[in-house]
Amino acid sequence: MKTLLTISFSIWFLFSGIAQSTIGITGITDNSYNSYSALKTTLKTHPNALLVIENQYPNVSEKRDITYATIGERPLKLDIFYPKEKNTCEHPAILIIHGGGWRSGNRSQHIPMAQKLASMGYVTITAEYRLSTEALYPAAVQDLKAAVRWIRANASAYHVDSHKVACLGFSAGGQLATLVGNTNGVSLFEANEGIVGTSSDVQAIIDIDGIVAFIHPESGEGDDSKRTSAATYWFGFGKDENPSLWQQGSALSYTGKNTPPTLFINSSVDRMHAGRDDYRKILETNHIYSEVHTFNNSPHSFCLFSPWFDPTINYIDHFLKKVFRKHKDTLAFR
Repeated sequence: MKTLLTISFSIWFLFSGIAQSTIGITGITDNSYNSYSALKTTLKTHPNALLVIENQYPNVSEKRDITYATIGERPLKLDIFYPKEKNTCEHPAILIIHGGGWRSGNRSQHIPMAQKLASMGYVTITAEYRLSTEALYPAAVQDLKAAVRWIRANASAYHVDSHKVACLGFSAGGQLATLVGNTNGVSLFEANEGIVGTSSDVQAIIDIDGIVAFIHPESGEGDDSKRTSAATYWFGFGKDENPSLWQQGSALSYTGKNTPPTLFINSSVDRMHAGRDDYRKILETNHIYSEVHTFNNSPHSFCLFSPWFDPTINYIDHFLKKVFRKHKDTLAFR
């Protein structure tokens, strides 16, 4: 399946005569989606929503603005939060990926989540990646694979159990988390960025309201009738111009026996879990564990706000404790 997707895109590209559009690469930061714009929208329908802000936990240390890779002269940054302790106990790591339609948003939106999970015994990392104002697909995926390599290469410094690395994302970040996790070892999504020579595999996926299939009856992505859609900007092609590329960028295209255990946490916005049920059926066929939790009458950006923040954290913690309970030797990676 993976090889066929790559070949079909290459053949299509050679003979279609349609050039990949770079109109969305403006070099200008898009700040249209952030925690406060999300709050403003959410309060229209959920007036009791409260934005969860950064906190300081006495048992958590942190380092911010660490360069994990450099593209040309462009540094890619991450923040890391880790348990403050005197012993050398190893902890599972969670890479946290922000949303914003592959075009907006920033890693600081999930610092409250990273801090909370670190206080519960995880090493958490919020990483930036190149958005569609800067680079087209698959650059974001390649960047995040580089972030995983950085985590694993620096495992001893932060007491990370390198056999227990999870990828978590919200919205577009959820789509990226499932794509990163389902493409362990796929060369298309690896690039010579940052640290090389170590594995970018992850052993668990947490998808918070991110789609796993772009071309799917449940998907709302790719409607360019009124304006260029977020996914069209990211791929550089409309859905009808290059459907094979849109399939190539869908986690569902790779789901199978090597997919890590996956947790879905969803809002009541149905289109935000396009392909999820098909994905879970494939996991069930392959005897791979998955969970799904849906907050009824909830907004898309629920994980940024109370009253949904704490139960979201609890779902993540319960899931990871369950799937990482196995001995590390059973969690193989390349």
